[in-house]
Amino acid sequence: MKRVGMRLARIVLVVGLLAVVGLLPLGLQAEPSGAEVPTLSRQEAQQLLGERADRVLRIEASEIPSFWAVEIEKNRRRQLVYIDFRKTLLLQGDVIRLTDGENLTRTRQEAMNRVDVSRIPLQDALLVGTGRAPMRVVVFTDPKCSYCRKLHEELKKVVKLDPDIAFYIKMMPLDLHPDAYMIAKSIVCNRSLALLEDSFADRFVPPPLCQGQEVDQTLALARQLGIRSTPTLLLPDGRIVSGYRDAAALLRLLGSKVQPSGPEGRPGR
Repeated sequence: MKRVGMRLARIVLVVGLLAVVGLLPLGLQAEPSGAEVPTLSRQEAQQLLGERADRVLRIEASEIPSFWAVEIEKNRRRQLVYIDFRKTLLLQGDVIRLTDGENLTRTRQEAMNRVDVSRIPLQDALLVGTGRAPMRVVVFTDPKCSYCRKLHEELKKVVKLDPDIAFYIKMMPLDLHPDAYMIAKSIVCNRSLALLEDSFADRFVPPPLCQGQEVDQTLALARQLGIRSTPTLLLPDGRIVSGYRDAAALLRLLGSKVQPSGPEGRPGR
C-alpha cells in the first residue's frame, strides 16, 4: 500500500506540474487556439505501445493538455493510458483532478469495463441486507483480506441507512492468503455470514464439509471479468469498482437518496 501511495503521489505531482507549466519543460507546449490537432490512428498507437496493449480500442483528446487518452485492452481488461501529441511519451497511472479530488482515470476505466450483471450467479452469495431490496450490489471478498473486513462493516452501515440496497457477497480467496481458499469453501458450504465474520475477526473456521465448486467458479468468473483484487464491487449498472469505500462514499457511488456526510473511500488491496 505504501508503494501504491507513493506512485499515486508522483502521478498527481506530474499531472499538476504539466497543468501549471503548460508542458514547457518537456517541450510539449499546448496546441494554440485554432491550431489543427494532430491525429493518432489505432494502428499507429498499437505500434507505439507494442506489448503494452493487446488491442487499441479508442483514441481521443484527454484532460491533460497535448495528450491523447488511449483506451486499450490488456489481459482481457480495458485500461486507459496517455500518449503525448509528439508521440514520444507514455503516461500510465491515475490522473487526479485537483479541484475536487476526482480520479478521472479510475472513473473512466470503471465505465469502460461495464459487465452484464445478469451473468453473475447469486445462489452461493451471502446476503447483507434484505432480498427485497431493489438495488443489488455484488461484492467479491477474500475472508482473510483486511480491507474486505473494513468494507464489510461499512456494508452493514449502508443497509441500515438505506434498506433499498443489498449486498451479495461472493468468496474470492487470493493466493497471497494461504488459508483463505479452504475458509472460503467452508463459508460457502455453510452459507454462513457468521463464519465470514469469524474469519474477519481471526476466529477459528472449521474445514469445509462439502465438495461444492462454487468458490472455483467464482474465481474463474473473476478472471473472465478482469477482477484481480479484493474487495471489488459490481454495481447494478455493470461498473466494476475496486477497493475500500466507507458508508458515505458507497451511498454516493450508488446514487442513494440517503447522503450522509463523510470522507471519500480510499482504494484497498
